[in-house]
Amino acid sequence: MKELISLVVPCYNEEKMLPIFYEEITKFTETLPDYDFEFVFVNDGSKDKTWFELIRLTNLDTRVKAINFSRNFGKEAAMFAGLNSATGDYVAIMDADLQHPPYLLVEMLRLIKEEGYDSVGAYRLGRTKKNRSESLLRVMYSKLFYRFINKMSDVKIKENATDYRLMKRKVVNALLKLQEYNRFSKGLFEWVGYKTTYVGYENVERKVGKSSWSFFKLFNYAIEGITSFSIVPLKLSGLLGFLCAIVAFLYMVYVIIDRIVNGTEVSGWATIVTLILFLGGIMLISLGLLGEYIGRIYKEVKGRPVYIIDEIIQKREEKENVTTD
Repeated sequence: MKELISLVVPCYNEEKMLPIFYEEITKFTETLPDYDFEFVFVNDGSKDKTWFELIRLTNLDTRVKAINFSRNFGKEAAMFAGLNSATGDYVAIMDADLQHPPYLLVEMLRLIKEEGYDSVGAYRLGRTKKNRSESLLRVMYSKLFYRFINKMSDVKIKENATDYRLMKRKVVNALLKLQEYNRFSKGLFEWVGYKTTYVGYENVERKVGKSSWSFFKLFNYAIEGITSFSIVPLKLSGLLGFLCAIVAFLYMVYVIIDRIVNGTEVSGWATIVTLILFLGGIMLISLGLLGEYIGRIYKEVKGRPVYIIDEIIQKREEKENVTTD
């Protein structure tokens, strides 16, 4: 009996890209005749006709399972839903824009089957003369993020790692046990452990459309990752407050002694205002950090589902309405 590989594909506004992706991925699967495949597409509340395109694919291919969210819950929720629905012995996560090259799955499978790895991830190679598809500013921002989070967290994340990876069933089962609402999959992949390695690839331009990841979304994603896997920012905030208190105390002692010994008048309205603004800024930054953590606690304790499914379609005859987490 052939082993089954599940391909989990989150989709958001990929109406034009899905036919191209399906054609490419089905051609690729023909090069692996020793395996069966299932395609788990998750429509994350797309505003275009992505869902209708997925319905068309289910009518063409019984291996296609299409999941439709009730609204946009984000890529992290879409990946989690896909993992929940995947039934394969091996499960891969990849994007519908073909920026995750299907051919890498061959090397990933080899590393799992021949070298005994449980999970194989993919990472983008650095910006080179041949590969300038990413802006220099974005590359620098990415390097800073990985350096920052790896310094502060016990979980080490591969620089330029993507969500594209192939995992054994036991790794998927471990990930499904993590029911947290605020999800940062790059960190969760590392947190569950298991024998993991990475393969590199050069970044590929989208054939159709534009990425939905703006700089603001990437910044928010970075904050999500840092606050999900480290409390060092809180400790640094407390340390900064402690240092400011020591400096203020020493300055107070200096002012008193200078007044007694030299009779110096204490003046300097500008100095006082500057100190107040400086300390006020530190307090606001500290409150902001605290607010980020409290906000995530607030979301977790409410116990809301990570996602809600409106509809699941697989094959022409099978159709069911499901609400789940």
